[in-house]
Amino acid sequence: MAKSKSKKQIRREKMRAEKVRKKWMQYGALGLVLVALIGFVLTRPPKAPPLDEARLASNPSIGLASAKVTVTEFGDFGCPACQSWHESGIKEQIIATYGDDVQFVWKDFPVITAQSPKAAEASQCAFDQGEFWAYHDLLYANAPAIGVSNLKEYATELGLDTALFEACLDSGQNREKTEQSEKEARQLALPGTPAFLVNGTRLLGPPSFEVLAEAIDAALSE
Repeated sequence: MAKSKSKKQIRREKMRAEKVRKKWMQYGALGLVLVALIGFVLTRPPKAPPLDEARLASNPSIGLASAKVTVTEFGDFGCPACQSWHESGIKEQIIATYGDDVQFVWKDFPVITAQSPKAAEASQCAFDQGEFWAYHDLLYANAPAIGVSNLKEYATELGLDTALFEACLDSGQNREKTEQSEKEARQLALPGTPAFLVNGTRLLGPPSFEVLAEAIDAALSE
């Protein structure tokens, strides 16, 4: 006949069982942490290499680099005033009027909305594929829809290499470039967007065709 266990033995066995249970729970929790960590490492975007000096110095432009006058716009794709200026067609009027005498340059000043910095990066990713201006126009045509999913949809719509574009955008490849332009705008004490320079001379407020043409004529006469 089996000897019955004492209360003390039963208590010890329960304590041992509880220790084993807790230990396995700890192992399970550790396993979940490891699985999550591995998943994060495998799915996080690759870190983008730093941009070289040539890329940092390059900007989207229309016209000849040898033009007598450079009109620089510091713009933001989340800026309603920038969108209105773009839709006014003034840039196209300037290009049609002055031809090779004027070069039009874009620089990012993404400060209006929380989505503006990523939209600026996306436009630079399009620039890397030679499609900045088409992408620029599409962003303003669809504003204010400039979330990350929208930015990727527009790349597809334009027929860009979407794998290359998404890798560029997800990795923050051109963040250094957009931050450089924003820093330049702040150093120039530009009051907001859009802001314009004509051969380095600041124009206050989004200029009408007449105001911009007057500034260009003055620069051409120097």
